[in-house]
Amino acid sequence: MKLKYYILLLLLFCTTVLFAQGVKFTASVNKTEVGTTEQFEVTFTINSNGERFVPPNFNGFLVESGPNVSQSMTVINGASSSSMAYSYDLVAVKEGTYTIGAATIVVNGKQLSTSPIKIKVVKGTSAAQANAARQQQQQQQVQGQGIVAGHSKDINRDLFIRADVNKTSAYIGEQLTLSYRLYTRVALVGSELEKMSDQNGFYSQEIKSLNNPNAVQWRIETIKGIKYNVTEIKQNILFPERAGNITIDPMIMDFIVRETVQSADPFDNFFGGGSYNDVKYKIKSSPVVIHVKPLPESGKPASFSGAVGRFSVTTSVDKTDLKANEPLNYKITLKGKGNLKLLKPMAPEFPLDFDKYDPKVTDTITDNETGESGTRVYTYLLIPRHGGKFNIDPIKFSYYDLSAGKYVSQQTKGFTINVAKGATESNVTSLGADKQDVKLLNKDIRYIKTDGSDISKDEEGFYGSGLYYFLLLLGPLLFVGALVYGKVYEMNNSDVVKVKSRKAGKIAAKHLASAKAQLTANNKPVFYENVFKGLYGYLSDKLNIAAADLNREKIATELKARELDEPTINELLETLDLCDMARFAPVSGISEQEVFDKAKNMINNIEDKI
Repeated sequence: MKLKYYILLLLLFCTTVLFAQGVKFTASVNKTEVGTTEQFEVTFTINSNGERFVPPNFNGFLVESGPNVSQSMTVINGASSSSMAYSYDLVAVKEGTYTIGAATIVVNGKQLSTSPIKIKVVKGTSAAQANAARQQQQQQQVQGQGIVAGHSKDINRDLFIRADVNKTSAYIGEQLTLSYRLYTRVALVGSELEKMSDQNGFYSQEIKSLNNPNAVQWRIETIKGIKYNVTEIKQNILFPERAGNITIDPMIMDFIVRETVQSADPFDNFFGGGSYNDVKYKIKSSPVVIHVKPLPESGKPASFSGAVGRFSVTTSVDKTDLKANEPLNYKITLKGKGNLKLLKPMAPEFPLDFDKYDPKVTDTITDNETGESGTRVYTYLLIPRHGGKFNIDPIKFSYYDLSAGKYVSQQTKGFTINVAKGATESNVTSLGADKQDVKLLNKDIRYIKTDGSDISKDEEGFYGSGLYYFLLLLGPLLFVGALVYGKVYEMNNSDVVKVKSRKAGKIAAKHLASAKAQLTANNKPVFYENVFKGLYGYLSDKLNIAAADLNREKIATELKARELDEPTINELLETLDLCDMARFAPVSGISEQEVFDKAKNMINNIEDKI
């Protein structure tokens, strides 16, 4: 008997062992490290048919979907097997390490459990996801779908901008050249200026020749044994406007660099295959400090007005003999190298008999790497107003000579202008040289009249006249009149009965006029109809009785109430009867004209009495 139990236990043990080896219930995840808000999947799989599946408690995660159940069947060498999978999509919420507990399921009456799985949650995107995103970006780059941003520090040895000045110390007004040069050892496919440097404290003049793309030229320059392709991006001539250390801020540009991506296939690399990335880099130049010195006060002449450099000055006139009121051109020509464009117009002294106009400034100035040089001409238009002999005095011009380190003064020559008497000359006065001073020029003085015999008083003007005050009051009077008229009109038309009564005669007159026309046309039925309507309409409006309620008795009663005499009432009723009858049958003993006159007279009588 005991042997049977042993055999049974052995069979149960063997069955359990076989069962344990054949049925597997496992848990798996598609990633063990995820970022917060990142979705991942956990799957519970059993290679047999199970029942009563119980998922674990997903503490620390949000379940976005699941369980998603799938079942599959496989047949190998005639042996079939099936499996079931329960999957969930989870989202990590908070950083930390979490454990997905065991799920359970029952197979052939036995409960099976999965092993717990640890998940590490990091902040934001996980490293694996970042790598995947980077790979995706790189793939997009290969396909030319976008440009990624790069870090300048990763490329600053191969791509940089250098701001160079030809001098770091200068006087106020002394010109210096600022150049922005691009140094590169990489393939550039695009560039864009993001911010030009602020050049406060300087008067800046750009060298225009660099704006022409065709003028940009590359050259090779070696720095510390490394060869670079170099080109000028921008050049400016600067003139310091104040003393002190003035900083020129960096210039910022964006460059798109095409970078080759090495292929995993060595044959691609050998034959120049593979792909590339377009990477955007923000490159800025280094700031530059200029030490600006004030010009020396020692030896500064009174005629100095800020010119720094080396100049020469000449003056000329286009004629020395002319007539009064004819124009004369006087030119001051400044030639040299320096801050020509910053010079203020000179103020030469001209004879007071000359009208002077603001000078016309003509520049023939060249800006290049060596600085600003050329010619500036001030042309003054002068008009002598009277004949005579006049002198234009020489002028003095001073500048600070940088090479000599001192102030230099020059003086131009003067001119004598012979002005003959013109055809017409102004009589009494003329504007002075600056159109500010007025000078008596003519000797023909008009004396003050003392007898007043031929002096008459001018007529008074419009202002202050009677017409002026009448028109001034007309507006308010019209306004008051319109206001009174409006009130009276409103009062008269507020009673509808009175309005109808007042207009009854006019309406009746229209009907009688129509009847007159029918009488002229010998259309008797219509004539009587119009007379009848005219009288009835008139009485309806005059007595304020609706046309539907109007009859002989009502008319007689109302007219008597208004104290109309009896004969007139009877005559009116007879006329109405006559007209009513005449519309359907011919009448005799009275003509149509008599009927018309009677109707007209009756209306007038009623109008007079009521």
